[in-house]
Formats: sequence, C-alpha cells, structure tokens
Amino acid sequence: MADVRLVETSLRDGNQCLWSALGVDTARTLSIAPVMDRVGFKAIDFTTSTHMGVAVRYKRECPWERIRLMAAATPNTPLQFMGTGFRFISWETASAEFMSLAYRVLANHGIRRFCLADPMNDAAANVANARLVKQAGGEYVIAALVFTLSPIHDDAHYAAAARTLAASADIDALYIKDPGGLLSQKRAATLIPAIQAAIRLAGTAKPLELHSHNTIGLAEHTYLDAPDLGVSALQCASGAAADGISNPPIERIVANLRSLGHRVDIDDDALAAVSNYFTRLAEAEGLPVGRPQGFDAAYLRHQLPGGTVGTMRRHLAESRISHLEGRVLEELDRVRQELGWPIVMTPFAQMVITQAVMNVTSQERYSVVPDEIIRYALGRFGKPNVPIDASVMERIESLPRTRELREEPAMPDLAELRRRVGNVSDEDFLLRATMPGGLVDAMRAAGPAARHYDPSTKPVLALLYRLLAQRDLAEIELDKPGFRLALRRNAVAP
Repeated sequence: MADVRLVETSLRDGNQCLWSALGVDTARTLSIAPVMDRVGFKAIDFTTSTHMGVAVRYKRECPWERIRLMAAATPNTPLQFMGTGFRFISWETASAEFMSLAYRVLANHGIRRFCLADPMNDAAANVANARLVKQAGGEYVIAALVFTLSPIHDDAHYAAAARTLAASADIDALYIKDPGGLLSQKRAATLIPAIQAAIRLAGTAKPLELHSHNTIGLAEHTYLDAPDLGVSALQCASGAAADGISNPPIERIVANLRSLGHRVDIDDDALAAVSNYFTRLAEAEGLPVGRPQGFDAAYLRHQLPGGTVGTMRRHLAESRISHLEGRVLEELDRVRQELGWPIVMTPFAQMVITQAVMNVTSQERYSVVPDEIIRYALGRFGKPNVPIDASVMERIESLPRTRELREEPAMPDLAELRRRVGNVSDEDFLLRATMPGGLVDAMRAAGPAARHYDPSTKPVLALLYRLLAQRDLAEIELDKPGFRLALRRNAVAP
C-alpha cells in the first residue's frame, strides 16, 4: 500500500474546464485560501499566464496582486504556475531572456512550484525552461509528459522523453499530463512502468504524479490503479469544480484510495469545507457543476481537452452556431491528422479547434487559415511530430498571408520591448508586452480587487437589487436575529 499526496486543481484547471476560466476572481480565491492551506495538499494548482491574462481582460484585477495575496494566505502549501513552453500570455514564442524575467517575477510574488508542459512534448525544451526557472529563483520544477493518442505517441516515445527529463538536475519531479482524459487503466499498466523504468535508467528516483480529466469516465479508475504502479501524487478538483470535463473529485478519490488500503494524510474536515465552498460558489453564481461522464468512443479521436470544451461551447453559443458542435468535433480529428498530430493542449487545442470551426463554416476547407496555424506550419512553435499533409501545406503556402508571416520578425528582444513599452515596473512590463496597453490601464484604474466573498450573501444581494429597482418602494427593511438593515430612498425635489 502507498502513501498518496494530493494536488488541488479547482482554482486553475477546474475553473478553466467548467467555468471558462471566468468563475474565480481574487475575492473568491482569498476567501477559501486559509482553509485550503490547512488540508495538507502537496501543492495548489493556482494559475497560468492565460489565467493571468483573463484576470486583466475580464476581471480588471491585477494578477500579480492575486498571486502575492494568495501566497501570503497559504504559507504551508506551494502555489503552482503552469507554463506551456516558451510563451507568456501571448501565443507568440518568447525569448529565453523574456521567460527568465517572467519566472523571476512569478517567484518573487510567491510561486514556488513551476509546472512545465511543452505543447510539442519537447523534452529538451522542458529542460531548457527548467534551467531558466531555477536560475530565476524557482523552488520546485515538475515537468510534464503530455499524454495523447496517435500513431506516434507510444510508450517508447514517453519513455525516451522521461529519461531526458529525469536526467536534468533542474527538474525535481515528472508528471503525466492527460488533458483529454484519455489514459485508460489498460494503457496505464504499460505506460507508467515504462516511464518509471526510464527514470531509473537516468539514475534518479524522481517522483511521478498523474493529472487527468473525467471527460469520458476513465480517469477516476486509472487514478485508483496509479499508486500501485508507483505514482506518488494525484491531481484532483473539489466540489462543483470537479468531475465531468474537469479533474476527478477529490473527496471520492480519497475515500476510494483509503478503501483500497492506501494512506492519504490530510485534514478531512478542511477538505470537506473546501469542496463545500466550491459547490456553494457554483450555486450562488449559477456556474456549471461537474457531473460524471459516460464513455464516448468518438472522443478518442478528437481528444478536445476539458478546458477547451467549455471555451469552445461558449464561443459557438456566442456565434449562434451551437448546433454545429458535432460537425466541428469530427472535423477536429481530421485537421489534427493533417497537421501532423499536434497534441490537443494549449496553444494547439485552441488553434486546431479554430481551424476546424472555419473549415465547417466556410464553403471550402482551409479557405481561411488563422495566422497561428500558418505560424505552426512555418515551424514557429517547433517541428511538427510528422510532416504536415502535402495538400494542406500546399494550400497554406499559396496564401498571401503566409508570405507575409514568413517575413515576420521574431518577437523583439528584451531591450527593444522595454524601449517600446516604456519605463514601467517589471510586473506592468510583462503585461504590456503581451497585452493591449488599454486593458492594463483599465485594470489599474479599477483599483485594488475585493478580498472577501461569501456565497451565502448572493441571494440576499440579488433580492436587494431587485427591490431597489422598484421605483414605487420608499423603504426596505431586512430584519433577522442579530442583523437589521434599513434602506430609505431619498426624496428628490421636482
């Protein structure tokens, strides 16, 4: 029997999968932070550069302040930042110098654990990023083996990558990242031992974690087998932020692990309070709740990860084409094969789904090709796993935009970016170099974010707003034991 640690994912991955990264703000984060710190999690999966951009764009909140306040509220639990290759907020490939600055500022604000998931599954790129993190003051680096299904992503592929990662002195642990929830018990029974053998061949005993999604009902069963295969930590979400296209539900995983004889050393009361909080938050704000998912064999082809499912559905609904979802998913599988089997994760998940939508809604496939797909075809994100389909590449090469992007200069170096942005703090520089300046200005103008949130007050506030909208009411009183509120409308002279 094994000792199993837990990484809590509600604030980052659960929020992304079920709530399109919009369900959590600074107040909702800080209000549960002290309780999360008491549970005994190995880490809290807290943010990515994408979530930081969402904080600025949609919440008008400073992401640096949110990190700093959360780190102060959780001194016993490392906060995790997940990076996807050499990029920060923007999809544009950044220089090593730029990434080094980003890592340093993140570490200074309280990020202690850096999760590196290269979208090409490029082990050498992960090693290079890990070196930058440690040089910038990062405390702990965990490198991802991003799982997918394709003719080229076999056990030998992952074992070779694992050996490279495990040999790096700058990488402290490895984890299998299964964004699509595709890892079955049968596949895990061969994959995990192959990875463990590769770690030993590298002459190390670095721990291995597992991160998956319940998208088609496989992950929860695989999680229960994983400790017997040598996995030391499982990444789960809580309450309404768990299950479905999100991560397995933490309370159910803990109960089942213990029933199987494994040890999970946590504060059960604090864990229950965390799960209850996210459920009450979802109820108060009308947010979707994760539900168990049935098996869907078609999903094994398109493989759209949990976080992108929610975002895709929102975009289809906003464009009033939700009825095309089935055709888009079928097209996604075809596009992925034609583009050389990119792993369906950020940023490729968004790129491939966008191309699929355009192919479905246009009269001719690839008549419209987004700039990011063209940049991918030109090798700006690294070399595709296998060559792009010749007819598709020919189509892309024929586009006038391709000729323009081929001549596009690379992202300016750090000195040039600083000259363009102006004399601002490192925190503002990293935002303004990757986002429109007007968004950052609006964030600053909004002032400090609220720090307190109580989901139980939502119904009362909603009632008050409705009553205040009634122009024929002169006075409103709320009276209950220990609390009284009286509101009177001021008379306005005619």
